[in-house]
Amino acid sequence: MKDLVKVDSISQYNELKAIPTRHPLITAFDSSTAKPLHSGNFSFGFYAIFLKGVNCGQLQYGRNNYDYEEGTLVFMGPGQVVGIKSQKDYNPKGFALLFDPEFIKGTPLAANIHRYNFFSYELNEALHLSKKEQQIVKELFLKIDYELDQNIDKHSKTIVANNIELLLNYCERFYDRQFITRENLNKGILSNFEKLLHEYFHSENPKQIGLPSVAYFAEELNLSPNYFGDLIKKETGKSAMDHIHLKLIDIAKEKIFEADKSISQIAYELGFKYPQHFTRMFKKGTGYTPAQYRNSN
Repeated sequence: MKDLVKVDSISQYNELKAIPTRHPLITAFDSSTAKPLHSGNFSFGFYAIFLKGVNCGQLQYGRNNYDYEEGTLVFMGPGQVVGIKSQKDYNPKGFALLFDPEFIKGTPLAANIHRYNFFSYELNEALHLSKKEQQIVKELFLKIDYELDQNIDKHSKTIVANNIELLLNYCERFYDRQFITRENLNKGILSNFEKLLHEYFHSENPKQIGLPSVAYFAEELNLSPNYFGDLIKKETGKSAMDHIHLKLIDIAKEKIFEADKSISQIAYELGFKYPQHFTRMFKKGTGYTPAQYRNSN
């Protein structure tokens, strides 16, 4: 990417923000006391959580622009690229927490960090907090900030990592609430997903592209794969891949009764490279092999 600025360490980030480095692997600060980043494209080598107190500029992530709004919580994972368009003469408010993957090594959080899918959500899928939720998040930020001001001892890492994990667990709860409160919007996404599934398997795509992935449908719906997958799971109780497989089996049941086609031909038309993979998936979903299903009906 043109003019990409790689910020690999916490100390490098602190230098850009003109704030002191209290710990080489983690930083927490009030944004109003820090220097704004200049406009440009940045890649961070660490986890970042930003709570914005006012509208303070526009970010670009992937194909989408996103305006920070009051009470918005944004997450970024290591290696993500974000474009920042800074406004001149503004005084940002809010809190920021950034930590290197090395900081949580050896803690329970290190084993669980992969489950927090929102670190790979796009910026337009940010978490919007109520006033009460904002207060909970701020209190946890302040606890971490307080701990970083103390002399480091054998308890420091555990206490800070536990507070980060508690913050992330609250954010999981808040995202669940956000999925529920956006029920009407989610139903529209579900409807469009079903439409896209139908169109895909009734086109030449299976032959030309192969079996569709969750990422394919997420891109068609302008969502990140993890956000899309989480939304489908929360709304239906089934994963997006489960929906793809169910649709695939429904279409396969129809095609199996086309007596002039072999099972191998049907497998190819559905996007399978190898007929045995189709047979295995069909039997798992129905209890019958394709040939058994054809003969029994």
